[in-house]
Amino acid sequence: MLGSPHDPMEPVSREAIRLRGIVQGVGMRPFVFALAERFKLAGFVRNDANGVSIEVEGSALDAFAAALKAEAPPLARIDALERTPIPPRGAQGFGIARSGEGMAATGIPADAAVCSACLDDLFDPRSRFHLYPFVTCTQCGPRYTITRRVPYDRANTSMTGFAMCPACTHAYHDPHDRRFHAETLACPDCGPKLSHAIPDIAAALKAGRIVALKGIGGFHLMCDATNEAAVSELRRRKARDAKPFAVMVANAPSLDLFAQVDAPHRALAAAPARPIVLMPSRPGTLAPSVAPRLSQVGLVLPYAPVHHLLFHALAGQPADGAWRGSPQPFALVATSANPGGEPLVVDDEDAQRRLAAIADIIVTHDRPILMRADDSVMSIIDGAPAFLRRARGFVPEPIDLGTDGPCVLGVGCHLKATVTLTRGREAFVSQHVGDLDSAETLRFHRETIAHLMAVLDVRPDLVGCDLHPDCASTRFAETLGLPLARVQHHAAHIAAIGAEHGRRGPLLGAALDGYGYGDDGGNWGGELMMVEGPSWRRLGHLAPLALPGGDRAAREPWRMAVAALHATGRLDEAVSRFAHIPLAAALATRVTVAPTTTSLGRLFDAVAGLLGLRTHQEHEGQAAMELEALVETPCALDGGFTLVGGILDFRPLLAVLAENSRDARAGAELFHGTLIEGLAAWIAEAAARHGHTAIALGGGCLVNRVLADGLASALRARGLKPLLARAVPCNDGGLSLGQAAVARAVVAPV
Repeated sequence: MLGSPHDPMEPVSREAIRLRGIVQGVGMRPFVFALAERFKLAGFVRNDANGVSIEVEGSALDAFAAALKAEAPPLARIDALERTPIPPRGAQGFGIARSGEGMAATGIPADAAVCSACLDDLFDPRSRFHLYPFVTCTQCGPRYTITRRVPYDRANTSMTGFAMCPACTHAYHDPHDRRFHAETLACPDCGPKLSHAIPDIAAALKAGRIVALKGIGGFHLMCDATNEAAVSELRRRKARDAKPFAVMVANAPSLDLFAQVDAPHRALAAAPARPIVLMPSRPGTLAPSVAPRLSQVGLVLPYAPVHHLLFHALAGQPADGAWRGSPQPFALVATSANPGGEPLVVDDEDAQRRLAAIADIIVTHDRPILMRADDSVMSIIDGAPAFLRRARGFVPEPIDLGTDGPCVLGVGCHLKATVTLTRGREAFVSQHVGDLDSAETLRFHRETIAHLMAVLDVRPDLVGCDLHPDCASTRFAETLGLPLARVQHHAAHIAAIGAEHGRRGPLLGAALDGYGYGDDGGNWGGELMMVEGPSWRRLGHLAPLALPGGDRAAREPWRMAVAALHATGRLDEAVSRFAHIPLAAALATRVTVAPTTTSLGRLFDAVAGLLGLRTHQEHEGQAAMELEALVETPCALDGGFTLVGGILDFRPLLAVLAENSRDARAGAELFHGTLIEGLAAWIAEAAARHGHTAIALGGGCLVNRVLADGLASALRARGLKPLLARAVPCNDGGLSLGQAAVARAVVAPV
């Protein structure tokens, strides 16, 4: 036992203190030890399945408890601090006791970027961690991706195979060492090893070669982001024609070389989670193929020690540290290594099999990744951070649902799938799983559910799934032998917003989306809904447009342009406009008998097709993204929409765009401006009719910053309060949370 005894002349009390929340793997035990030493308290601290258990004895227990909350480690989140008086034992000294067992009621922290103190060690020639690619401490490094189960102890992580050397063992047991009880502690003598030398990897990147690099949550495919030949070759090998690549830069000052960065962008990029952040790009600084025909680029700062070492080598391995705080001209494509849309590669042997045809060099290490996690992707929308993809750095941080409830599982839908598991009053939303198109992704979907159940130590009583009977996640839910809550797609979007904002009772919301299976079996996607507990009802929708070719229309915007021409009485123009497409004439004759859709996403496609931006899409949302990229100042068309009986019709706007389709930029600005005004009027009319002021805004179309910013401002100008997605993505990545929220309400009605 260690620590200082209390003053024997002062009154002595003893308390059992329970900490709940994100309190394991964040340096809580060494922090508690230091506090106990400071306040001259005896006792012990230990991890257990419920969080952190403390017993303290002495005369400054109130001050100790106050400091626990006020000075907690940066990565910690204390949700509850419970104090129970117990009889004094006359104990001397304070120590860290062995972890307890039992059913888990705590959480595993998210992975965190290497901290500044470890970076100092990394580049200090006097440190035993000098240039070591796996340096870490209690305040940084992998957590969720290397943990099998709670409690968060080394034996329950992928570090269990690395026996600590004497120096690391001494640091681990020294309460005055920064790595005191750091479960990921290792050094060059006893820890994981990288398969290639850093200078060799940097030389390959400089030479225009493609590198597969194993990191925290999986492999990246990397190349010189300023070398067009290298980027184009990566696209060819990965069979990724146009979807934008993320770019890693050396440090925060380097962001300004490649993007127009404001304070919110900079703060978000530098957060411990280190997400990819979309920022306005600086033209001409990166290879054109990085983000073709887009106005934004996704930039990410280094978060693993190996990333910093790469930039150090690219800078010529300077001996002083000045380079760490000054702009560096090097930029690296850092895209997920998931060929063909399959799950992210994490296994060394799998990397050799699946990446050998893409990468010139495959760089591995011998620390296993137990749970794959893509980089998170974020943007600043309506003045605050918003997710496009929630994964590494944020998962599995829980969302507080406000009240206790049954354990339920939300399985997501088909695209951008995630899963959500609830425990008590918390919802744990998984990392991005992906589109459930392949056997590999379906397997990853099941693995993710199993891993969440293991680290949370719970089993669901009920499953929430999509209403679509042919959705792969729904078919999987049907095999679990549990009661099902089948939740309409857009109701789940609205329910997810309500869950994260703690809304009780009926919630009015607009779901602005690409596709969702409607209550009537139709193609919905622009819906005004009221959601309350386990029930929902449709209050209005966008005017239907033809959907020529069904699902193919989502991949071929020219089809939606033909639908728009039909809706505006100009179908006779379809053949001449799309004469280069052999199917155009035949499709024009069948458009009158095609199914219809109320999708806002398909309306974006129709406009992109009318303006000649794109006839075919190479990835989901490409036409809408390129349309948004043209907008500088949105402007509204007078009389550009009609609103009758809850149906919002943009045919007047479509007619004007069809008549004046040669100026794509002007058309894009007119479309966005009119869309914002029409949606705001539609929502405001329903809000007045139903007596609501808070409006949930959900659905994938709201990743469009121009639309989301403009609509939120327009609603505020009408005295309404827009609620946007902050804790999960507004797109289908947030559906599992909404499904779980509705499923909980089925068991415990609001």
